[in-house]
This record gives sequence, structure tokens and C-alpha cells, in this order.
Amino acid sequence: MSNPILTMIPGPTPVHERVLEALARPTVSHQYPAFVEAYRECLSRWRRIGRSESAQPFVVSGSGTFAMEMALVNLVAPGERVLIVSHGFFGDRWEQIAASFGIECDLLRAEWGQVVSKERLAAQLEGHDYTAVAVTHVDTSSGTEAPVAEYASLLDGRNEYLILDGVCATAGIDERFDDWGLDVLLTGAQKAFGAPPGVAILLVSQRALETRRNRASVPAYSADWLRWLPIMDDPSKYFSTPPVNQILALDEAMGMVLEEGLDARIARHRELAALMREGLAALGLELFTDASCRADTLSVIRHREGIDDASFRAAMAGQGVIVAAALGPIAGRAFRVGHMGSIGNAEVERTLGAMRVALGNS
Repeated sequence: MSNPILTMIPGPTPVHERVLEALARPTVSHQYPAFVEAYRECLSRWRRIGRSESAQPFVVSGSGTFAMEMALVNLVAPGERVLIVSHGFFGDRWEQIAASFGIECDLLRAEWGQVVSKERLAAQLEGHDYTAVAVTHVDTSSGTEAPVAEYASLLDGRNEYLILDGVCATAGIDERFDDWGLDVLLTGAQKAFGAPPGVAILLVSQRALETRRNRASVPAYSADWLRWLPIMDDPSKYFSTPPVNQILALDEAMGMVLEEGLDARIARHRELAALMREGLAALGLELFTDASCRADTLSVIRHREGIDDASFRAAMAGQGVIVAAALGPIAGRAFRVGHMGSIGNAEVERTLGAMRVALGNS
């Protein structure tokens, strides 16, 4: 990547030149045959990336937060109860979305930088009947990766729908829709896919779709799966104008994911995370997240004693490297660095070099 400004935040991430070229194509009608075919291919590629044979893909205008809203409003009726497994700021967002639709919820929180254990989740499920369980795979506020396969095993044979927020994980960390028995996997374009923001992306199980079909209505209009389903089956049809250029870009990005190979891409993200952690240790910097649950797509890094967060990040920006502030209870005491998507070793090394200079000037 030749851009002198290196964006190393947990999303949006740098966009590969091939994806930028797709984004820059002339804007055409959403019913133009070449676009319809690209949209169809994007949906097909998404199912393959999610590792599913039968799930229904959705690719629509919106953010990851809109995808979260779509998942809840179609599966959980007002007055029903959902269990939220939260590992930080974005896990807590599930509660806010649920409340806006009159959905009751129980919140199972971990201490920041740690995850809810399988045993604790099992104890919470015992004696309760929830409509759904919502989990954030990687919470970008705390840098944690949830043990989703372990959680999923607890729901085997139960009735709850399993909703997984993969916004900061999908295409960078292993996710297996069919093997884990997921009912919804949702994500966005702008993180490990390395595409521009603006597209909400979901896989939905046939079981979950049947639940929506059996409901008379949902308290939403554009978030209703049934309004979008005819377009997902045949992209030449119309409900709402899709983000033509963003979908062209996402299709290219998904093609690059499959060219690299899912297993190889996940291994690359693991290697990038190891490179970042080794470099941080050499600088005397500590990770905030517990070693047992660190995500490979980003790092949440403690500031040294006496370091001013805003001044440090400004010093990084002065060298052309943008890192993100921390959120929630660790705001001002840590910073966040993304290493996902089209990021490679050179970008990680440049970021570590900028940290070295910024620390020397602090």
C-alpha cells in the first residue's frame, strides 16, 4: 500500500488497490446486468466465506450496528427475552438495541479484557429459556475473542437462536456457520474484509428464516428480512436501491479472501498478531487483554506510566500512522491498533517504528 497515511485502527482498515479500482467503476443502474451478476456473486462468495451450505446470505446498505438490529428485530419479539454475552462496549450495544424494540434481556458481562467462561454461561442457561443468545466474537473495545465454539456446544439441543456479531472477526478469525450451529452471523465490510464501510452483511439459518415467516410482522421496515429476501434470491428485483459501488468493492474484496484461502488468511492474521505482540514487548509495552483470549485482528495496548494518550496518538499521526483511542473504562489509559484485512508485515513494522519514535518524544 503506497498511501502515506497508514490507518491502523480497528476499522475502517486500509483498502487494497484492487478493491479501490472496483469502487471507482462508473456507477450503474442497480438492475444493470453486470451489476446484478456481481451482486449475485457477492452473495455466493459470502456463503462460502461463512462456511455454510444452506444459510441465506443478506448484503444490504448499512453498518454493522444495522446488521445487529436486523438480527434482533427479526428473531426476537417485543416482550421476549435474549441473553447477551458481553465482553465490552460493543457487547453492551446489544442491550441498547434490544431495549429500543421492547425486548427483555439478561446481560452476562465479563471483566474488561477477559471473556465469560463456558461454565459461567452454562450456569446462566440452566433454568432459563431465552429466545436467543447474542455474542460478539471480537469486541474491539477490549480486544477479546470469545470462545464461540465452546458457547455453541452448550446450545446444542436447546431452542435458543445463536446470533454472532463477527464485525471484527469475519475473514480474519475462524468462523464456521454450519459446524457451530449458528442462526445469524453478521458483519460489516470495513474490517477484516478490507472493503469500504457502508454494507451490512448477514448469514441467516433456514430455521431463523422460518421463525420470521411465522411472525405476522416485525417492528421495523427496512430491517425486515422478508422485504429483502426476494432481492437476495434475485438481485435484479427491487426493494431499496443497493449501494452499487460498495457492493462492487465488497465483491472484489470477497474474491480476494477466497483467492488467498480462508485457512491461509486466518493463519496470516495470526502471524500478524504475533509480530505485533513481539514488537510491543520489545518496546516495553503491555497488552491490556488477557493472554487467554486475545484477538488476532487488533491489539489493545496499555500506555506507559505518565504517557498522555492524546499527545501520543498525535505523535503517531505526525508520522502518518493513525491509531485509535481506547473506549470505556480504559479510555486515556490505552490505545488500540488494528492489524487485519490487507495489512501486512510492512505495515506492522512501520507502526512499531512510529511507536518507538512517539515514545521517545513523550
